[in-house]
Amino acid sequence: MFHLIFGLPWLIVVLRFIQPLPWHWSAKVAVAVLLLIASQYHFFSRLSSGSVFSPEFPRPLIIAFNLLFGAIVFVAVFQIALDVASLLIMPFNGHFPAAPAGLRYAMGGVALCLSAYGVSQAIRVPPLNDIEIAIANLPPEFEGYRLVQLTDLHISRLFPAKWAEAVVSKTNALDADLIVITGDFIDGSVADRRGDVASLASLRARDGVYAIPGNHEYFFDYRDWMRHLETLNMTMLQNAHVVLTRGSGRLVLAGVTDLSARGHGAPAPDLDTAIADAPADAPIILLDHQPRLAQKAAASGIALQLSGHTHGGMVVGLDRVVARANNGFVSGRYQIGGMTLYVNNGTGIWPGFALRIGVPSELTRITLRAGQPL
Repeated sequence: MFHLIFGLPWLIVVLRFIQPLPWHWSAKVAVAVLLLIASQYHFFSRLSSGSVFSPEFPRPLIIAFNLLFGAIVFVAVFQIALDVASLLIMPFNGHFPAAPAGLRYAMGGVALCLSAYGVSQAIRVPPLNDIEIAIANLPPEFEGYRLVQLTDLHISRLFPAKWAEAVVSKTNALDADLIVITGDFIDGSVADRRGDVASLASLRARDGVYAIPGNHEYFFDYRDWMRHLETLNMTMLQNAHVVLTRGSGRLVLAGVTDLSARGHGAPAPDLDTAIADAPADAPIILLDHQPRLAQKAAASGIALQLSGHTHGGMVVGLDRVVARANNGFVSGRYQIGGMTLYVNNGTGIWPGFALRIGVPSELTRITLRAGQPL
C-alpha cells in the first residue's frame, strides 16, 4: 500500500501530463518507465536494506532518486491545478480546454528546477541560526549560557561521514557551553553506520553532549544504537535528567524517549520520571524529539522544550499538513503558558524525501537570557 500511494503522483503525470504531449509513443513510454522507477524509490530502498528508511546505494543515485521523485510530485501538483483551472473555464467555452505543449514543457522545467533547488538545500551543511530565549528565574550564573541544538541528522548514505564531520567541525567552532541532540541520529543499522557516526565522538562543549532518541532509532535496533551512541562521548537522557551547575546556580536538563517506543517494546516517554527529584528552584530544559506533547510539558512546569522531528514541514505549504499531525507545532518558537517550545527545522533530513523549499535546515545556537518569555 505504501508503494502504491507513492505511485499515484506518477499515474497523474503519465495520464494527464505525458500522454497529451505530441511525442512518438516510444518516447512517452521511455519517460514513463524512467519516472515509474523514480516513483518506486522507497521500494528499491527496502530491497537494498530491508527498510524504506535506509537506502543503501551510492549517494549520487540517492540524490538522483530524490530529484526525480520531487519533480514527479511537483508536476502532479501543477497538473492538478491546471485541470482544476480547465474545469472552471469549461462552462464558458463549452469544452475542456487543451493545454498547449509549451505550457506543459514550462511546467516540467519549473518542476525539475524546483526539485533540484530543494534537494541542494536539503543536503547542504546547514547555516547557523542564532536565537535568544528568555527563561523566567534563570540563575544569574546562566545568563548568556550558550547551547547548540542538533537534531534529525539522519546520518546515512545521503548524509555520510564527510557531511557529519563538517557538521561536527562547524558545531565545535561555536564554542558552546552545552550541545544537545534531539534524536533521529541515523538511518541504518549500527553495522552500516558505524563509520559515518564516528565523528560525533569529537563534539566538544564545556558541559558535555547530551542526547535523546528519535523515532528513527527505533526502526534500526534501538538498544544497539543506545549502547553505541553512549560510546561516542555523549550521555543519553532516556527519561532522566542531569543538574548543570555554575557556582551556586543550577539548571536542569531532562530528556524523554520517543513516542515510537511504545510500538517497539522499549520504555515509553515518561516526563514524570524524567524530572523526578529535580531541584524545585531550578528551571528545566526538556529534550523531546516530537513536539506533540508540549502542552503536557508546559503543565508540568518545564521552562523550555527543544524538539525536532517535523523537519519544519520541508516545503512551504506542506508545513501546514505537517503541523496538523503535530498538534499545530511545526517550526520555530511557540509560547505555551510559561513554557517556550522551540521546534528545530533539523540539521539533516530523511533521505526518503530530501527536499527543502522555504524551510531551511539549521545549526541552532540558543543563548539563554533571564526574563519573561515573549
